[in-house]
Amino acid sequence: MIAEYKAPHIPITQKVFDQISVYNLLLHVDYLVVSNGMQTYACKMDYQNMSYTFLEDIPSYENI
Repeated sequence: MIAEYKAPHIPITQKVFDQISVYNLLLHVDYLVVSNGMQTYACKMDYQNMSYTFLEDIPSYENI
C-alpha cells in the first residue's frame, strides 16, 4: 500500500492521483490511499485491466 498525504489546504485532484500512480509504476502495490485530512480516497489496483476501483474504506492490514 502507498499512502500519499497532502496538507488540508491542498485539494485532492487528478494531479495528486497521477503523482501516486508514478510512484506505483516502480512499486506495483495493490492499494493506493490519498488524503488531505479532509477527504480520503482508497483504491485497489487491477493490473490485468490497467485500472483501479475506489473503495468505501481503507482496507484493514489483515485484508491487504
